[in-house]
Amino acid sequence: MLTWVMYDIAKDRIRNKVVKSCEKSGIYRVQYSVWLGEMNKTQIKELRTIIEDLIDSEVDRVYIFPMCREDFNACVLLGQAFDRDLITDEIKALLV
Repeated sequence: MLTWVMYDIAKDRIRNKVVKSCEKSGIYRVQYSVWLGEMNKTQIKELRTIIEDLIDSEVDRVYIFPMCREDFNACVLLGQAFDRDLITDEIKALLV
């Protein structure tokens, strides 16, 4: 299923580790703190566990939103919804 990962993480070192974890999970960066990609339930659980171990739950915020294709197609993207320098062909294919 399509999965959004969004975060606001205070410390650069921790944020960089979360970035690496997102990259390793196979999702794609669409904005600086927003990722999108296909993940199954096991992959989502694994990423969640990794991120939970990294962040400071008193300060940091992370959102993981699984979404079916029908709901994704109903999303409204306004203006420059994705950072053109970050978006990949894989994400462009999801938008078609």
